[in-house]
This record gives sequence, C-alpha cells and structure tokens, in this order.
Amino acid sequence: MPRVFVTRRIPSVGIDRLCESCDVQVWPMPAPIPRDALLTGVKGCDAVLSVLTERIDDQLFDAAGPQLRVVSNFAVGVDNIDLEAATRRGIPVGNTPGVLTETTADLAWALMMAAARRVVEGDRFVREGQWHTWDPNLLLGVDVYGATLGIVGFGRIGQAVARRAQGFGMRVLLTNRSPVADPGDAEPVGFDDLLAQSDFVSIHVPLTPHTRGLFDTAAFARMKEGSVLVNTARGPIVDPRALYGALVNGPLAAAALDVTDPEPIPLDDPLLTLPNCVVIPHLGSASIATRDKMATIAAENVLAGIRGARLPFCANPGVYGPLAQPLP
Repeated sequence: MPRVFVTRRIPSVGIDRLCESCDVQVWPMPAPIPRDALLTGVKGCDAVLSVLTERIDDQLFDAAGPQLRVVSNFAVGVDNIDLEAATRRGIPVGNTPGVLTETTADLAWALMMAAARRVVEGDRFVREGQWHTWDPNLLLGVDVYGATLGIVGFGRIGQAVARRAQGFGMRVLLTNRSPVADPGDAEPVGFDDLLAQSDFVSIHVPLTPHTRGLFDTAAFARMKEGSVLVNTARGPIVDPRALYGALVNGPLAAAALDVTDPEPIPLDDPLLTLPNCVVIPHLGSASIATRDKMATIAAENVLAGIRGARLPFCANPGVYGPLAQPLP
C-alpha cells in the first residue's frame, strides 16, 4: 500500500478517506512536529499531507526519497512550501482553495466589527467587575455603516468581504497586483490612495517577497486617522513593531489580527498589552463544515498524486508542463 505521512491531525473525514487505500501515519501531537521527527517520518513515503507550520523544501524531499509523488497542503496558501523545488523534482503540490472563502470572509467581518465596537474590551470590562452603571461615554467605538472599506487583495476572499459590505452601505475600494476583470461595486485605486481614504483596511493578499512587510511604518503613516486594520491573510505582511507604533501613536484606532508574526504570538509581545488590538489564534477557516471540506480536498489531492493523475487543486501546475494552467 502507498505510504502517506500526515504532519498533524486533520478532521477524520480526510484520514478515513486515505486509510481506505493507503498506509497512513499521522503525527499524533497537537503541537507542530519537530523538524528531525518530520524528516524521519517522511522517509520512504509516497505522499506527504502537510499543514502550514511545516517547511516543505529540498531537505525534506531528500529525506523522503525519490519515490515521493505528491505533497498536499491543508491550506489555501503554500508559502510554507518551496514550489520551485517541488516543480523541479516533478512533485505536484496540492492546496485547498475555494471551500474556505466564505468562512474566512465571515471571520474578517467578525474581527472588523469586534475592533470597531470594542467588543473584546467590553467583555473584559464586564468580567473584571468594572461595569457599575450605564455611561454615555463608555467604550465609544467607530461606525461601520456608511464607512469606507479598503480591501488589499481582491481574490476570492477579498471579493467575498466586499459583497458583505453592501449590506452596510459601505464604499468599497480595492487594490490588486493585477487588473480585476469584474470589480463589481468596488472601486480600483492605488495602494497609497486606498490607505489614505479607508476607514477600515482588510488584508487578503498571499505572502510573497512583494507583500512581506507591506504594512510598515511608512504605510501606516499614510493611513487615515482613526482607521482600523484587519489581517486574516498572513502575519508577516504586517510589521509588528510598526503596527504597535501606529496603535499607540496613531493613526490607527484599532487592529484585529487572526495571524501574527511570529505565530503563535509570544505572550510578552507588546501588541498583547494594547486594549485596541484584538488577536485570535488563526481561526480564519475554523468552522466544522469548512475544515471537513479542506480535509476531503487534501486527501483527494494525495490520492490523485499517488495514482499519477492531475491533482484536483494544484498550486504548481507547471509541474504538468509549461503550458499547463490552474484548474478553475
């Protein structure tokens, strides 16, 4: 039977699908697998099903051996995988796009509302016994309805966030590296214009050399006074020191982060001392239905790769030839 190494427990629907025809080994601990254990575990395997905390690179490919046929990532993003190295070796890399779009957009909105209306601060205020009476000046936030929302990255998730903004009567601005064929009601603008005009800025770009540190001190200086930043993409897109300065000294009124740099965020990180910074533990796709769908897709990518068939969702389609295109 083909051997599959799974680097973390994923929903059982995916594991069960693999066990029907494969010899499956799963790292059993909730913490990320140590590097030496990972390199040992993949030895002789035909497939690796990874999560975003594992670096998949030439060292791992060498450790696995020449029989490795496929890597399937339990995520949309593949910034933890050296795609160039995988393609050079003829190894297709799968990911799980599409199924988590609406779930992640929901969370982006939950964070936006929580930051704008100081929900986390209010909950803490009550639990600490500070709520003694109604106060007309207590925990005043900023309005979402009728505000301007800037979306940085207008792929599937960015577009889903924009659709939700219609119900809040918002003006929506977008900036994207490539032209957007159908922006709908959103208005394409340059990055600097988006920062200057937006009351809320929501990040939805992948982590690339171009986007790493995109939100630095200079970017924050161009943002609107009293604005709110939401990041549900990848932590390193935002410089944490620059974010701290923007939250303490302006112009930001608040920030809400589903992702951090590093991840998990250290407990002594200065951002955790700020009442106007909401931080949650990378929950963008964390609904039962969505994680089950991701597990199913990740397993189907593995099984296709083992059969030598094209992966249902392939992050490096060039592995199939120079003219190969991504599947829709």
